[in-house]
Order: sequence, then structure tokens, then C-alpha cells
Amino acid sequence: MDWHAYVELVGGPPDGQLLDVTGWTSEESAVGALLATDAGLFGPGGRSDYIPEPGGNGWYIWNGDTS
Repeated sequence: MDWHAYVELVGGPPDGQLLDVTGWTSEESAVGALLATDAGLFGPGGRSDYIPEPGGNGWYIWNGDTS
């Protein structure tokens, strides 16, 4: 059986969506994710920065947008 690991995105443009982190190393998971989004502060081509919620509860918290 194939399994997948997900974290929930909290805040920012993709609030509530799940991010597939299957295969990520613990180091990659500890950094978070910089996700491309058209709905952020910088519009098309912008990115939303997400960092892990302290305590390892499976949430990545929005840390702002960047170009």
C-alpha cells in the first residue's frame, strides 16, 4: 500500500490546503516551504513562505509573501 504524508497550510493565500511532503527529509521538513502562488501580495510569480508550527502538529504556518 502506498502512503502519503501531508501538512496543512494555515494562513496566507492557500489557507486550509494540504501540502504533500511525502519523501521529504527531516531537514527539508524543518525548513518549511516556499510555494508559488498567484493570489499572494506579489501576484503572478509571487511566493508564499510557510514554516512548521512549533510542536510538530502537522501544520505549516504562513510567514509572509515574497517576489
